[in-house]
Amino acid sequence: MNTLYIECKMGIAGDMLTAALISLFEEVKEKEKELNSLGIPNVKFVLEDSTKCGVVGKHMKVLVKGQEEHDSEEEQHHDHKNAHSHEHKGHHHNKLYDIEDIIENLNVSKEVKSDVREVFELLAEAESKVHGVPVSEIHFHEVGNFDAIADIAAVCYLMHELDADKIIFSPINVGGGTVKCAHGILPVPAPATALLLEGIPSYESDTIKSELCTPTGAALAKYFAFDFCSQPTMTVKRIGYGMGKKDFSQGNFVRAIYGESSDEFENDIIVELSCNIDDMTPEEIGFATDRLFEAGAVEVYTISADMKKNRPGVLLTCMCRQDDREDILKELFKNTTTIGVRESICSRYILSRKIKTIETPYGNVRVKEAEGYDVKRKKLEYDDIAGIARRTGKSIIEIRKELEVSI
Repeated sequence: MNTLYIECKMGIAGDMLTAALISLFEEVKEKEKELNSLGIPNVKFVLEDSTKCGVVGKHMKVLVKGQEEHDSEEEQHHDHKNAHSHEHKGHHHNKLYDIEDIIENLNVSKEVKSDVREVFELLAEAESKVHGVPVSEIHFHEVGNFDAIADIAAVCYLMHELDADKIIFSPINVGGGTVKCAHGILPVPAPATALLLEGIPSYESDTIKSELCTPTGAALAKYFAFDFCSQPTMTVKRIGYGMGKKDFSQGNFVRAIYGESSDEFENDIIVELSCNIDDMTPEEIGFATDRLFEAGAVEVYTISADMKKNRPGVLLTCMCRQDDREDILKELFKNTTTIGVRESICSRYILSRKIKTIETPYGNVRVKEAEGYDVKRKKLEYDDIAGIARRTGKSIIEIRKELEVSI
């Protein structure tokens, strides 16, 4: 399948992602013209050549009324005084409903408009929580000025043009140290960025004390990513480099890799949470298991275990995705008597799975199919054949033998 992998080893910002994506196209200048025809008021995209640590790539400059609004996207989100001064200089669009007007008038498809709108909602919700004001009262200076609108619209447009089957981001380097804003000095990642990164693998840099991940970059990654993991096995077709403005000892760029990955098998990261229990009844453990599945657990199982003071007990293990970890932990502590939970992060190799429906004398029956690693398997959906067995009075074994010839 066509796969787009975004490498964020030096963080992610809207302008860097835009430059990386546009670099994947053969006719880069043509795409630059298309971005300039999106219909963002007073905005012009200027694609420049840039070199970081000997690597040649592109830098996307966004001009508003012929000038760059800010020296960097970091300042765009944290220099609130500067943002207010821009409003006084004639930037009359300052509320989210004004942003909605701009989005509605973009020269793009409804699908792209919807994506732009959704990304801005993510940003606005994060800023609303940070500043303690309703979403409707969020101003431009809190979700970005025109250059942020340009970055988001450009990324959404280019993502649709690339039309990848799967979009994967690496874990995100947020940088380190502190960042200065009008209200004082804040830790990196800044509060809004930290909120947007909830549920996303990220890490602090040991060597770079600067903000590498901006709110716009975090919102775009949160919206478009199918997964956050290391690069999958893929046949690379094109590579694009989107350069930042600052220079560090490490190349300051976002790398976009586009190619073919096999859909025969997949791997992902799974969280394994486990605890030992010796003072719950089987009924209580069964109820807890049901609650864990309802909270999004991938698998829950128990193993008999010998506990302290020769008590018989169980080892309760729950596997879940990283995004569901907090919800699962809450359910574990709420519905079991444990006072401590162990965590392991594991790579999981899984067969590619799909479900098809077949017609039978008893009605439609679902069939689970799995393949990969030179293996192909098919299995009748248990709930369907169990229902047939109840209606007909036949055993599940009889129904399965009768219908397996059809698959």
